[in-house]
Amino acid sequence: MVTLTRPDGTQPQDLHLTRRGAVASMFFAGYALAAVAADAKPVTTPDDGLIIEETFIPNGADKPLPAYVARPKGSGKHPCVIVVNEIFGVHAYIKDICRRFAKLGYVAVAPEFFYRSGVNLPALTDFKEILKVVGQASVDQVDGDVRATSAWLKAQKFAKGDKIGITGFCWGGAVVWRAAMVDPDIKAGVAWYGNLKPLIARAGELKAPVLGLYGALDQGIPQTDVQAMKAALAAAGKKGSDIHVYADAQHGFHADYRPSYNEADARDGWARLLGHFKANGVA
Repeated sequence: MVTLTRPDGTQPQDLHLTRRGAVASMFFAGYALAAVAADAKPVTTPDDGLIIEETFIPNGADKPLPAYVARPKGSGKHPCVIVVNEIFGVHAYIKDICRRFAKLGYVAVAPEFFYRSGVNLPALTDFKEILKVVGQASVDQVDGDVRATSAWLKAQKFAKGDKIGITGFCWGGAVVWRAAMVDPDIKAGVAWYGNLKPLIARAGELKAPVLGLYGALDQGIPQTDVQAMKAALAAAGKKGSDIHVYADAQHGFHADYRPSYNEADARDGWARLLGHFKANGVA
């Protein structure tokens, strides 16, 4: 990770790196080695018309939170989306998601939630080692990093701080549900196949509407959990929140670099995401 210092201390401009600058990127250049399919043909979004940056977000830790940012060029303020990674950290897929949002007029930021370990997660191929690193990121720590990210967005001159959404995949899907419970700056969330079991009893805590996108063939998230969460949402009167289940989709159906990718369902889910954000003021 890049560390910038001055004799008189770190200044705000030191925590703001452009990809085109002389400083090497803080993030892994390719796709997560543990999951990428040999025959994958992932979506690649060009960065023309965009500003791509790497920054550090103050979060109260000794070392601040690294983040990848994509936003439209030009002046003006834009709605925002926090993009939460899978267990593999910030790699090419997550960065491309950010660019997709930026092409649609959003400021998209992907924090590197696992940075404290000092491990380059996307470069690992052993799932046991990956899960060991992921397990070090506590719920309170991650939720605090999300709140730090939304606070950072509110302070940026190019961001509409009252229009912040969040979306996340796999591990990040659960983060989305929690963020809608604990971060008052989040206006809407979209969770892609995130673990539900520990969150069902907390459905009543939701302060922002969440759309869940899940696959019926997911071997890690049973449909009993999905149905239980839907029932909990209804019982709590959370009418703006719902879960859509894709009959032919597996876990990771949006991940276009993985064997589980389902193009039709990924496209439909993306359209639903945009509709959910628009309906809830994140557009």
